[in-house]
Amino acid sequence: MTEKKLNKRERHKAALSPIEYYPQIETLDFNSISEGDIFYLQDFGIFNTPIEEEAYTLRLRITAGRITIAQLRAIADIAKRNELEIILTARAGLQLHGLTCENVLQIYKQINEIGITTWQTFGDNVRNIVSDVYDGRGCMSVIETYPLIMQMQEYFLKTPRLVGMLPRRISTGISGNSANVTSFFANDLYFALAKREGVFGFNVYMGGKNTEIARSADIFLLPDEVVSFFKAFIEAFNKHGLRFTRTRTRLFHLLEEIGMEAFVEYVAHEYKQSWQKAGDLVLEKGLFSKYQRLKDGSYAFCYESNFGRISAEELMAIADFAETHSAEVRLSTDHNLYILGLSQPFSPFEHLKKSQTIVACAGSQYCPYSFWDIKDDAQLLPLEKISEHRIQIGISGCAKGCGRHQHCDIGLIGLRTNNFGNTDKGARIYLGAEHSAGISVGRELFEMVPLEHIRSVIDLIIHEYEQSGCDTFESFSTQILKCYSIEFIALWLLIKLESGAITPLYAMDTLEHVAEEYRFMAEKERLSGYFSTAVLALIEDDFKDAIRQMSKKLWSVGESDPQIAPQIKKLLVSKKYWEV
Repeated sequence: MTEKKLNKRERHKAALSPIEYYPQIETLDFNSISEGDIFYLQDFGIFNTPIEEEAYTLRLRITAGRITIAQLRAIADIAKRNELEIILTARAGLQLHGLTCENVLQIYKQINEIGITTWQTFGDNVRNIVSDVYDGRGCMSVIETYPLIMQMQEYFLKTPRLVGMLPRRISTGISGNSANVTSFFANDLYFALAKREGVFGFNVYMGGKNTEIARSADIFLLPDEVVSFFKAFIEAFNKHGLRFTRTRTRLFHLLEEIGMEAFVEYVAHEYKQSWQKAGDLVLEKGLFSKYQRLKDGSYAFCYESNFGRISAEELMAIADFAETHSAEVRLSTDHNLYILGLSQPFSPFEHLKKSQTIVACAGSQYCPYSFWDIKDDAQLLPLEKISEHRIQIGISGCAKGCGRHQHCDIGLIGLRTNNFGNTDKGARIYLGAEHSAGISVGRELFEMVPLEHIRSVIDLIIHEYEQSGCDTFESFSTQILKCYSIEFIALWLLIKLESGAITPLYAMDTLEHVAEEYRFMAEKERLSGYFSTAVLALIEDDFKDAIRQMSKKLWSVGESDPQIAPQIKKLLVSKKYWEV
């Protein structure tokens, strides 16, 4: 049998560990760095991309999103003096963009001197551990997790042999809240609030990533057991994780290869204690709101960023306001800042950007993998409706999924396509995740929709939700969308765009576990009750060919009538609900 070869990153580590490399940073010529330098610098938060080879990014670890007023001001001052751009990350951290060869080392030192570390924020490390933004202060907060996070962070930041040496990054989430505004099931490791025999603690979930749901490890931990378990988990992954084909080194792939039970045995060997079987998950869906009442009677305010972008002036203004009102500032995984502890539900920041429920990745301006300038192109979405209904949107610039596009209500991957004529921007659309309780990720609705037609598609999906009578979009996914195959839903929407039909999509007995041929026949029969024989004639053995034909007709450049039906167009700009 051929011996497996370590991937390139592992060969770098074998030759020189990141902690052994670290002293070289002081004398490094940033005008002339090697491939090896680029690799090692990531472990200390310094990143260089092919987009601007002479520019650097610095990623800041904001522990659980908690930041002091003094730190906020210091970051804003550094960014302003050096003309840096500030980006909020999806792990409640910050990135500074636009550092140069001349100032990168100086700024790196300045940031680390204000009590914020940049260590292990990139590379094969434990990334920023996240929790709910209302941790410890919200009305739904049962166990404050911040002290546990600090202990976990202390362990990996101060264990030199772990710096940059894991098989792949580990993302960790922990929440002691009974309701969260965002899901944590995309993490490699998630400690979720649970109850066993009347006692609160945490159920353990493993193996999540941007396109997969973390699965139950059937483990219940008391709060004082979490840190020891976390250490055992990291040690087990470090010893037994996959280090060969780079694209298969996440924990998900290890679990896929050896099974959850085998990996849990590895953790148990490191843990050297017993644990209990999983308890009952305590988790409701939390709803986004501009103001949130806290358990002490004060209020929190959500300051919406420009899809993750924020200026030094904005940070200064937020710091001033928070200090005046003796309030606290926290960063969240939704790319927004929260001001906690206001005596009244009031703030001077009323220029809302309609972005609170939208997570948009860095985009082509900052990331070499992205096909879109995501943070600008997000403006093309129906932001008013998305904000009104608190619909969670995730937008990724590529299949890596940094926008968590499959862990939300509606997800998009920005790509480029020539499927419809000219090569131009388009998006793959995902729909219907049951993400709050970690039940399922979104399904691929359309492989590609041209950018100019995305708004009409999203508008129509939202109108279907409006007509459903469901309380939230996620309940719409559970009660109605889940009843159907994703191909049926795609064809249903295309037919309505083309024909102008206004019939809403009703729930029916789920066909989830029915044999494929019977489900297809039942769904085809459903279509025949509403749409013309001309449309039905396109359907043969499945819906796929009909979807391709109708997509081409609606969206191809140069087609004789590529516009959507006038009556649908009128509805899409109307504020009224549809009439059946």
